[in-house]
Amino acid sequence: MITLWGRLNSHNVKKVAWALIEMNLAYERKDIGGQFGYTPEYLAMNPNRMVPAIEDGAFSLWESNAILRYLADRYAPALRSDDAAVRASGDKWMDWQFHFADAQRDAFLGCVRHGKDGSDPGVAKSAAAAAAMMAILDAELARRAWLSGERFGIADIPMGVYAHTFFAIPVERPHLPHLAEWYARLRERPGYASQVMIPLT
Repeated sequence: MITLWGRLNSHNVKKVAWALIEMNLAYERKDIGGQFGYTPEYLAMNPNRMVPAIEDGAFSLWESNAILRYLADRYAPALRSDDAAVRASGDKWMDWQFHFADAQRDAFLGCVRHGKDGSDPGVAKSAAAAAAMMAILDAELARRAWLSGERFGIADIPMGVYAHTFFAIPVERPHLPHLAEWYARLRERPGYASQVMIPLT
C-alpha cells in the first residue's frame, strides 16, 4: 500500500490524493505539515519541510508533480500519452502551474487565511494576475478538451486543483467559458469531488 504524507488542505497534497483515486490505488494518508508539524522521520525522507511525499514500498519520493508522473508511469500509463510531443505539452502545463500558484498566492492567503475579499488591494492585484494567466489556459482549452491531450490525464491534475481555488475564493473573475467547461467536467470526477472540492481552510 502507498503512504501519502501530507495535510489535505494543501494544494499539492490534493493533487496526489486525487491521482491515487483516479488510478484506483490503495493508499493511506497521514497528516503532516502545517498545523501538524513535521517529525524527524519525515524530515529524513523529505528535508524540504514541505508536503507531500509518498512511500511506495522501499521507495520514497517528494515533489508533487514528480509523484504524479511516477505514479502514472508505474501504475496508470493510460493517463500519459504515448506520443512524446503530446506528453511534453501536458508536462508544460504541469510546470506552468507553479507560476500560476505564485500569481494567485496573495489572493488565496488574503481570502482564506485572513478573511479578506476582492475589495482588498493586495487581493485584487493577485486575483487580476491569476485571471490573466487563466485567460491563457482558457485559450488552450478552446483548442482541446484536456490539457493531457484527447482525454483526461495527469496533466489536468495540477491546474485542476488550482481551478477550484480560482472559482471558490470571493474575487471578481472574467468570463472564461472553456475554463468553466473544463472545471465542470472535473467536478464530475469522484476523486475531484472528494479530495479537491473541500473547504479551503
